[in-house]
Amino acid sequence: MARRLRPVGLEFVETAPLRLVFAREVSASPEAVYRALADGTADWPEWFTAVTLCRPVDTADGGKGREVRLKGGTRFWETVVAAEPAQRYAYRVDEANAPGLRALLEEWRLAPAGTGTRVQWTFAADGAAPFRFALTLGRAGMGRAFRDAVTALDRRLAEANA
Repeated sequence: MARRLRPVGLEFVETAPLRLVFAREVSASPEAVYRALADGTADWPEWFTAVTLCRPVDTADGGKGREVRLKGGTRFWETVVAAEPAQRYAYRVDEANAPGLRALLEEWRLAPAGTGTRVQWTFAADGAAPFRFALTLGRAGMGRAFRDAVTALDRRLAEANA
């Protein structure tokens, strides 16, 4: 059953009780990575294997949002809170069926790195103690999922440009 989460702003990426930050350099340009994140929403399951569905939706206030489903049955309804081409893409989870979750914001920061891009993903969350503990234990797995996803995305973008 989905529950409403506490609405948070971009500052939550710095103030959240639990912050997991991962980074990796890819050969694709910041513009190409941004387009894949923000404009290619429906393609996320092609490169981020934890995602089984990602589709754009309009929010109740006329903004942009997403419906996301993960392996294992977790579902999120999100609002895009930052869409800065080639720099940042961030979204807040408004509703989720994840037990113990109170607030969640994810931010993807992009920066030029040589001829490619440094991709940084911040997972900022608040939740009940068991939720925070489980997420802390799962940090290595989330890092691996991020690395695999960004590597697959980079490969996909290279093939599209070949």
